[in-house]
Amino acid sequence: MGLLDKLTSWLGLRKKEVNVLCLGLDNSGKTTIINQLKPSNTQAQEIVPTIGFNIEKFKSSSLSFTVFDMSGQSRYRNLWEHYYKESHAIIFVIDSGDKLRMVVAKEELDTLLKHEDISSKKIPVLFFANKMDLQDAMSSVKVSQMLCLDNIKDKPWHICASNAIKGEGLQEGLDWLHDHIKTMTT
Repeated sequence: MGLLDKLTSWLGLRKKEVNVLCLGLDNSGKTTIINQLKPSNTQAQEIVPTIGFNIEKFKSSSLSFTVFDMSGQSRYRNLWEHYYKESHAIIFVIDSGDKLRMVVAKEELDTLLKHEDISSKKIPVLFFANKMDLQDAMSSVKVSQMLCLDNIKDKPWHICASNAIKGEGLQEGLDWLHDHIKTMTT
């Protein structure tokens, strides 16, 4: 580390680098959400299903995010745990219109929260109850109830209603996540 690097770090001018996992079942809108959070000049015009994972980077005023956009297809979910140890936060995306797979989403969430690399940390978990634009979408309160989020006592968590295609609800969630990561790292 050079003198300038040490000085900027000591003065708190360097952006803190954080790793965020973006998880959820396939077709919940994870990649669309991450795409919307990137600067407009770097956003993809066409979103395709994630195979394995994608890595995206973007910055806020004081944090530099590396987001691991993990595939939610059942055959790839076992990859998630390989990234738990180095994560500073989790974004868990739920398709609010997919009532049939809400049980599967809850099972995956429970498995995630019980994993030793996650259960031992107080990392913030942001939930996006996505696809609120669908006519039969459940409210974020209903999604919270179905996932039993009130049972999460050992981590800060927050749920936001969102429409990833239009970007609605995303800034609120990102602001909450930013504030909770900042308090952890200071």
